[in-house]
Amino acid sequence: MLKALIVEDEYLAREELTYLIETYSNITIVAAFEDGLDAFKYLQSNKVDIAFLDIQIPSIDGMLLARNIHQFAQKPHIVFTTAYKEFAVDAFELEAFDYILKPLNEQRVIGLLNKLEAAHQSQTSVGQETTRPKTVNLTKNNRIRITPVDEIYYAEACEKVTNVYTTDGVFIAPYSISELMERLPEERFFRSHRSYCVQLEKIKEIIPWMNSTYMLKICDLDGEVPVSRSNIKRFRELMQL
Repeated sequence: MLKALIVEDEYLAREELTYLIETYSNITIVAAFEDGLDAFKYLQSNKVDIAFLDIQIPSIDGMLLARNIHQFAQKPHIVFTTAYKEFAVDAFELEAFDYILKPLNEQRVIGLLNKLEAAHQSQTSVGQETTRPKTVNLTKNNRIRITPVDEIYYAEACEKVTNVYTTDGVFIAPYSISELMERLPEERFFRSHRSYCVQLEKIKEIIPWMNSTYMLKICDLDGEVPVSRSNIKRFRELMQL
């Protein structure tokens, strides 16, 4: 059973979210608070799987509450429900599961609930390894996109963030390419260059390049990925060259 907490100071918004959760999911709401500090005190002695957080709430706001929750050894999924789209990037940096704008869209919430239950089922499947997630949260235009790792073709470091290339476009991971690699299945993704990583299954063509290096053509995309000299040996082993 999935247990959820709601922190929302507007009565009607709290009731609407409660109705949607109880109607369209098997998630159980174990507590609801109007005040961020009261919610934090509850979480110090009670474990939940999901925390639905408004941002503008009394005592401590939802973003500060989320930062505290993020320090827990066993972190619940954090879902922001707010009228303020400008906090989406901050939410993403806290690895929020989703960020939903008010007024709530019923179909959007139903889709979220389905994803939450699917994520829980995946984590608790008997014998299934859960050391690496099957999705990565990416951002674009102040919206969080829950992206299956299968859809990631390659990534490129860009100063303090990482550009992630999919067939749906380019998205942003607001952390380094090294941190991105820690979230990806190591048997499928290869750090070909200090600024690039690539999903091995998405390589279409291997082109000999300057100084005994390679340039990689990627399936379905126009981009090219270099393999640096320091990574050539490992790449050849992986590709059986």
